[in-house]
Amino acid sequence: MNVRHPGKICIRRYKLEMLKASFIDRRWRHPALVPLFFLALALVLRGFSFVAAVIDTDEGLYMLQAREWLSGGWPLVAVWDMHPVGAPAIFAVVMAIFGDDIWVLRVLGAVCVATTASALFTAVRYAGGPPAVGLGAGVLYIAHSGLLGGLATNTEILFAPFVGWAMALGLRGAVDTLERAKAPFWRDMALMGCLIGVALTLKPVTFFEGALAWLLLVVPAYRVGLIGPRRLAAMAGAYAAVCATPTLLFALAYSGRGELNSLLEGAFLAPLRYAGARLSPADSFRFALVAALLLLWAFLLSVPALVRPRNRHGPLSRLRKFGMIWFVAATLAVALPGQFYQHYFLIWLLPLSLLAALGARQLARYLRPGMVVIGFQLLIGAVALDAWRVAALPRLDRGIGLGAPDPVRRTAAAVRAEIDPGDPIWVVNYHPVVYVLADAAVSTRYAFPAHLAGPFYRVTGIDSYAEITRILESHPRVLVIDRGWWPSVRRRAALLIEAALDEQYELVATVPEERGPVEIWRLR
Repeated sequence: MNVRHPGKICIRRYKLEMLKASFIDRRWRHPALVPLFFLALALVLRGFSFVAAVIDTDEGLYMLQAREWLSGGWPLVAVWDMHPVGAPAIFAVVMAIFGDDIWVLRVLGAVCVATTASALFTAVRYAGGPPAVGLGAGVLYIAHSGLLGGLATNTEILFAPFVGWAMALGLRGAVDTLERAKAPFWRDMALMGCLIGVALTLKPVTFFEGALAWLLLVVPAYRVGLIGPRRLAAMAGAYAAVCATPTLLFALAYSGRGELNSLLEGAFLAPLRYAGARLSPADSFRFALVAALLLLWAFLLSVPALVRPRNRHGPLSRLRKFGMIWFVAATLAVALPGQFYQHYFLIWLLPLSLLAALGARQLARYLRPGMVVIGFQLLIGAVALDAWRVAALPRLDRGIGLGAPDPVRRTAAAVRAEIDPGDPIWVVNYHPVVYVLADAAVSTRYAFPAHLAGPFYRVTGIDSYAEITRILESHPRVLVIDRGWWPSVRRRAALLIEAALDEQYELVATVPEERGPVEIWRLR
């Protein structure tokens, strides 16, 4: 009678599992496969982004700034904002090549998300981690990028690839130091500085992750004596200079046009005013809790990687510590503006996706040997599918572009029917993308509604009532008013606008919106 020993069966199953894992390793070795897979997945999971004209109002403002820039009117001069000019610069390049259709910028968002996922995969490989963990982190990032307003091509989506690749380079430098006794290369530091420098032109909060990337590169080498204090100081100065270079180049360009004050006001002073009006601790906690609940399964999946991990040394332990420190830096970046809008929490997604992938691997290893790989895949797939479900449900429920009309496109069409191309209009408290879709000129450089008639008027540093009076006296051809948001217009501003409507304008069209009608008023 031939009886198999149970121990031998377990060994054979373990060898079979390792064979499966090695097959996965070989399958993803081709350098083009991973980015192409991530891009295809991003286009599919972010498919709803191609339907609605507006997902986040900020995106339309960057689009308007880019359009004006391509026509000779520079951002912060022709169209004002309280961000650096990196976002409209990227938009302008893409729009100059592919046109100003909404889908063009949403494809840009998908490319950025796929590039960020590739950075996470590469960071895992630089640390010596298995490709499955890198793939899992990338898939989780792509799936969760549709939450928190991330379907729009906003600043957090735009700067994530630069931050992700800078962090991957920093991690590679740390691993080279600890495992191969290699001092950090100046070229790696220069490349990291360029990446973070571009990210800083998109949003200054990337400072924290940029600082962490540099610390990853140099601190291990300093601790083991591969670089001394003088070289450390020289590398710090050089890194800071490289990071500042893109901003300095913009400053030189604006200075050459005599508009340096516009750059300083919009990109530096206005954000300080904005951050000064911070939310209360109770409101801050509430908004953070809402974001955490939207990302609940990713957080829960991270727990096994942090609580009693099975691997306390080696690549996975290194990645776990890296992800934890990165999450702290990301949290500082989220908290810095003090306002806690949902899209700020997209900064969490990179380290959180990495930690969740590590947690999924930890959980899968508790399964019997023949189920480890499939268990890991099911965990990643289930959490990713749930994130996609949460992002897709409101889009399906509203049905905009999926059978239901798009109120933004209808508003733009109604405006376009009342003007000639290039006529000035004023979108009082609706989406600034209407200027682009209607081919209309701006009647004020303060095209973002909240900056002029809305609650954030103080960030502009101007007399907003004088500017509103000037706009009305210039007689824009059309005024667009969203009655659903009319209560958020300040009372004195509302009185000025209502008086002008009574005396000079006639209502020619209304477009139903979720909160109330959008009115199109034509100059008599």
